[in-house]
Amino acid sequence: MCLAIPAKVISVNGTSALVSIEDVEYTASLLLLEDVQPGDYIMLHAGFAIKKVDAEEAAFTLQLLNDMDRGKPE
Repeated sequence: MCLAIPAKVISVNGTSALVSIEDVEYTASLLLLEDVQPGDYIMLHAGFAIKKVDAEEAAFTLQLLNDMDRGKPE
């Protein structure tokens, strides 16, 4: 099973970006996406930005992942 995590783009430098997931920063490759800008939200999988999403979808997905981690039922 593959899992992608929503991340907010902090800055872009060529084909990589500094992204934040719940205040933890990571470097993401942008080789698979075009036109990524600071403030955008992306889905991050294995270090690669694979899809742009809006802020609502990012927040919803992150909440689902947090709920699963805490063992909350739906």
